[in-house]
Amino acid sequence: MMLKVCVVGLGYIGLPTAIIFAKHGVQVHGVDVNSTVVEALNNGELHLEEPGLKEALHEALTCGRLSFSTEPTLADAFIISVQTPALADHTADLSFVKAAAASIVPYLMRGSLVIVESTVPPKTVEEVVIPILLQSKLDIGNELYVAHSPERVIPGNILVEMVTNTRIVGGINDRSTEKAIELYRSFVRANIIGTDIRTAEMVKLMENTYRDINIAYANELARIAERIGFDIWEAISLANTHPRVHIQQPGPGVGGHCIAVDPWFIVSSAPEQARLIAMARTINAETPMHIAHRIEGIVGEQEKPVVTAFGLAYKGNIDDTRESPSLSVIKILKDKGFIINIYDPHVEGDFQNKFNCPYDAAFGSDCIVILTDHEVFKDMNYSKIKDQMRIPNLFDTRNILDAAAMRELGYRCFGFGPAWQIEKGERSRGL
Repeated sequence: MMLKVCVVGLGYIGLPTAIIFAKHGVQVHGVDVNSTVVEALNNGELHLEEPGLKEALHEALTCGRLSFSTEPTLADAFIISVQTPALADHTADLSFVKAAAASIVPYLMRGSLVIVESTVPPKTVEEVVIPILLQSKLDIGNELYVAHSPERVIPGNILVEMVTNTRIVGGINDRSTEKAIELYRSFVRANIIGTDIRTAEMVKLMENTYRDINIAYANELARIAERIGFDIWEAISLANTHPRVHIQQPGPGVGGHCIAVDPWFIVSSAPEQARLIAMARTINAETPMHIAHRIEGIVGEQEKPVVTAFGLAYKGNIDDTRESPSLSVIKILKDKGFIINIYDPHVEGDFQNKFNCPYDAAFGSDCIVILTDHEVFKDMNYSKIKDQMRIPNLFDTRNILDAAAMRELGYRCFGFGPAWQIEKGERSRGL
């Protein structure tokens, strides 16, 4: 068993990784360049929202197996878990990976293991990371072991899925793979499958691209439903009764650091071959504009329209706004001159016209737009919300509310795909 692990990057994946190693008996040192984050963590305070994480942090700190600073330390294994955002040309910004790799070079020893967990384009470890690690003068594969193991967890259930999900590990050689598997076996209870490093890099990209393509299909079907006139939500539900069909749900777009970004890494690596991937990514990237256009059609004739956006996070019950389509919809409407009020109980931060109360956010509004499927949005007092509004329009892009119940309260209802606009008796007439 390795004695000490140094985790570089304490974001949505790096921090849970550091904590879960510590909980399973490994001495862990977490590193982040943000001194404010480091200070908060050393005081037992989190900078992100994830169920169970704060309690796990306190447990790891109390047992003395977890420390944090802005600099790496000597360790048996180093895990790089930093962000890899997409640049304007859709290629990966690898500056954070490069900086993380350079930061650990002075601390590498004979027998050290370096694992890149950051989601990266194929060949990144071989062509970007290893040249930096060679500055250590250690022989890669014999004195210094290098591997890639992509994270495969979902926000909101990270601590569980890190333990129970199958782990993919690809080393620069067999010994690197074996050593990485040995390390992860300290807490992973599911299968750990070894492969080569380039295949491991592609696995995560392929998984997220599969979902992006599926969502693009659902979003395209929703637009077809608006044109033809059928209930897309019911149609998808019925289609999914087939044992070999699983269509995703449509929505205002695709967000998060993974699904909205990773497909571009494949496209940039093989643009002539990745035509379907590029088209799907374009469909999803354009969906916030379509939603904004629909909202404009609902309230555009109103002088100085006021729209209340329920939801900033890219998905329900989390605080993550990275690549969130909600932000895109809001920006588009603001650029058109709309006044936008915002309510999201999960997201903190300085957002213009963001309210802590849904009724305050709805005051004087011409339309409530549900952009995120937070559970709390299903159970709010929509009668009281309507009483605060100037015009009771309700546009549910996530289909989380009961349209009939909303109409009974006096709302004029809209949805993505005309589910809310079609009365049951009209379907047979194709209206």
